[in-house]
Amino acid sequence: MYNAVGIDVSKGKSTIAVLQPGGTVIRKPFDVSHTSQNLNELADYLGSLEGPSKIVMECTGRYHEPMLKVLYEAGLFVSVVNPHLIKNFGNNSLRKVKSDPADARKIARYTLDNWAELRQYSDMDDTRTQLKTLNSQFSFFMKQKVAAKANLIALLDNTYPGVNKPASRSGIPPAQTAQQPEPPAAPSPRSRPPE
Repeated sequence: MYNAVGIDVSKGKSTIAVLQPGGTVIRKPFDVSHTSQNLNELADYLGSLEGPSKIVMECTGRYHEPMLKVLYEAGLFVSVVNPHLIKNFGNNSLRKVKSDPADARKIARYTLDNWAELRQYSDMDDTRTQLKTLNSQFSFFMKQKVAAKANLIALLDNTYPGVNKPASRSGIPPAQTAQQPEPPAAPSPRSRPPE
């Protein structure tokens, strides 16, 4: 028999449910706090289960990363799925039960139903995650830069009106590019004063 492990990840703790085909409950849903010791104990427990096991958790921004790292480094099969897939899975009940144990069981049932299609987490996923994080940080700082620049321009306009008007192509401010008076023309021979 194989084991489907569903993990509902929260900020400081996760709820874990372990099922086998036919809905057999191996262990009722239980909570694990995100401390190094507890996560290592969980990895040991899941590694000791008889038969092959697949662990599925939702991608929850950053909250799932500590657990994912420990389980992946322990050599366990871990799959991180889009929460939308879990949300739309098994909505054939009129009652909408929303609790961490119910969500963990739902994820475990999803694991059983999609056993063959689950994709194992890999180092490339970690690289992709880091690149996405760096990209979002870059976008965040660029937005801050644009906002700071707009704020500076507004302050300059209030303090020194007209300072932000465009200059001429030569780089000389428009006030200095006005036509300079022509130097006086040399007197023509006809207009010589009489001697």
